[in-house]
Amino acid sequence: MAKEFPGKIELHEESEHVGDHNISYASVDNVPLEEILHYAKIQRAREILEDGAHVDENDINPYGKFANRKLPLAAVTREQLDQKHWTPHQTELSNARRALRQAGWAAIFFLITTDILGPFNAPIAIAQLGYVPGIVLYTIMGFFAFYCGLLLWRLYVHFDSDEYPCRTYSDIAERIFGRTARHISTVLQSLQLIVNVGVICLANGQSLAQIVAGPNNTGYICFAVAIIIWALLGMVLGQIRTLKNFSYLSYGAVFLNLLLIFTSMGFMAHSPPNYIAAALQGVPKGDGVVVTQLFVSNEVVTKINGMFQMVFAYGGAMIFPELMAEMRRPMDFWKAMACAQTLIFVVYLMYGVFVYSLQGQYTLPLAYQGVSQYSFQTFGNILALITGIIAGALYGNIGIKVAYINIVEDWFRGPSLMSRRGHLIWVAMVLAYWALAYIVGSAIPQVENISSLIAALCIMQFSYTFPPLLRLAYDVLTDAMSEDAIFVPGHGTSGRIDTWRDRSRWMRGLFTGRVAFKAFNFILFVGFAVWACLGMWGSGVSIKEGFEGGVAATSFGCTAPV
Repeated sequence: MAKEFPGKIELHEESEHVGDHNISYASVDNVPLEEILHYAKIQRAREILEDGAHVDENDINPYGKFANRKLPLAAVTREQLDQKHWTPHQTELSNARRALRQAGWAAIFFLITTDILGPFNAPIAIAQLGYVPGIVLYTIMGFFAFYCGLLLWRLYVHFDSDEYPCRTYSDIAERIFGRTARHISTVLQSLQLIVNVGVICLANGQSLAQIVAGPNNTGYICFAVAIIIWALLGMVLGQIRTLKNFSYLSYGAVFLNLLLIFTSMGFMAHSPPNYIAAALQGVPKGDGVVVTQLFVSNEVVTKINGMFQMVFAYGGAMIFPELMAEMRRPMDFWKAMACAQTLIFVVYLMYGVFVYSLQGQYTLPLAYQGVSQYSFQTFGNILALITGIIAGALYGNIGIKVAYINIVEDWFRGPSLMSRRGHLIWVAMVLAYWALAYIVGSAIPQVENISSLIAALCIMQFSYTFPPLLRLAYDVLTDAMSEDAIFVPGHGTSGRIDTWRDRSRWMRGLFTGRVAFKAFNFILFVGFAVWACLGMWGSGVSIKEGFEGGVAATSFGCTAPV
């Protein structure tokens, strides 16, 4: 007999959620992939009905023209779609989950755009590569960032349902490769998020140090203290638990970022480069003449780091599943991503080329700090402080949520995040998270090098390397089902005609369906993996040279790098 909610939604009287219910998110280790796909198909149909659109229950295809039509899934029935046929218990628990899904695609657009920190390191990427390689690579990386984002979106809508909710990047990895993949994804994602928050604390510390220094560069604040101030503020903003509440902050952050971009461009047109800050970054003033080149003859390590500044600009894919998990209708995510990626590409590239044209070799890792006139510099720093702490709070929210889901709820079977006990645990985790971010930002006070390192180690994987691999594996798994019997929920894998021990299933998975598409994704995976390894080497060498070269800032020191 088919199970309506097979082992995924449980009522615990001692826990609380929406309506005093706890919603369990247990492992999907022993759940057939067919069952996950079956309930995701029903979920997408429910969302279509909720929008008032017609659904043909005999031939439903809520995934659009990109659906795998060979999947042996049973037709969706009206009983499965209509809450009138549900028990009160099922209705209440389903509504509880939907209460956490409030964001529309417009709000997600602002969250994606807030999440991206790339505009201010776009100029240094152009400066390290030159006009031609910089523009070409920025375009190529933007195209593949969008393509890989679409891959993640398609996987998410095929996996997510009220019965088997897909809430993190790690959930997607687990559904395809199992628990080990989930743990690897969780570790890398947590590392990326906490380093990103640390970089934001570091950048805001630099802005505060410039403001305090004053027009004559005589003011002083210990740089380690300047960083910890933002960690403390992050601990306060981190108490916000839902992305819906962050969307209100993100609206203002996006417009303030754009204001900072355009005003700093105007300031640079009427102010010489910040020669003092450039010298602290290892670029002496010399004759003070700005030099720009079509092709820059830098060392290989420098060029590699320039490329990974671009990767950092497109690093939002890592939290795409988390954003989709809070959408009323995840099928609309592509609209938010398309708008955000278009804005990011146009504005970032324009800003990078413009700043490099004006400041050349004196371009700073945080471009808006390259203005030498104090009043202009302070205006930009104040805007950056506001947008930076909002972006840091967003990263922190996602990072703590990932840790809570995977450690508290999954490993220790703890209370729901939305319960009172969950709230207390959340408070403690926020304090610990931002404390770690402070340690990261103070230990390696080199914005350019640490952003290149995290781009190579984590961002490259989530934005470029993993999506083609996940899609390839998904296509092999689902194409292998093409000759299986129609799946019946609750009956396990009894409809399969063979197992993965049989060569025929592998052959069917690899060579049925769009073989060229699978080959293309495999080539992308290998290419991006090699590129990531190259970036890890380059950033590691740069960090080592930075400390050996006597740069101004040292670990947990009081001297600022600007």
